Amino acid sequence: MQNYEDVLSEILIDSDTLQARIKELGAQISLDYPNGDLLLICILRGGVPFMVDLSRSITAPHMMDFMAVSSYGAGKRESTGSARVTLDLQTDIHSKNVLLVEDIVDSGHTISAVLQMLETRQPNSLKVCALLDKPERREAHVHIDYLGFTIPNKFVFGYGLDLDEYYRNLTFVGVVDLEKYKPSV
Repeated sequence: MQNYEDVLSEILIDSDTLQARIKELGAQISLDYPNGDLLLICILRGGVPFMVDLSRSITAPHMMDFMAVSSYGAGKRESTGSARVTLDLQTDIHSKNVLLVEDIVDSGHTISAVLQMLETRQPNSLKVCALLDKPERREAHVHIDYLGFTIPNKFVFGYGLDLDEYYRNLTFVGVVDLEKYKPSV
């Protein structure tokens, strides 16, 4: 695997900017759910850093659960358009206020499929909180209730977003230099 500095074109969103916006999102969510009664659902694996920091910024009592959904084939940068649940929730969401926490919404296919599936479980409410939105790539309509940043149609990594499963641990969101990047096979 190449060193991330060798394929980094630019830092799109630095750590301080990320953390400031996440604190704002947490404050708004806390105001919207003052009595708690909120279940955050993180889409693994990319959503983990965002979920952790967002959870710490929400002052209202809340629960957390996780699910894994795959819509990307091995080595692919674009969604296949179909979502497959690989790890389901442990929590019954019936009559709960659910906030789906996602790292990035691009084509919208994955999150749209997850929302449809969760809706059948009859939550009291179902909203979306996304760190990043890439509207130029949108193919399926998705309403994002809480949004961190709108970004251009660039290949990004860091802060949960992987580059061949690496670099999710970076504290910033960077843009991949496609001329220097050599995908793992």
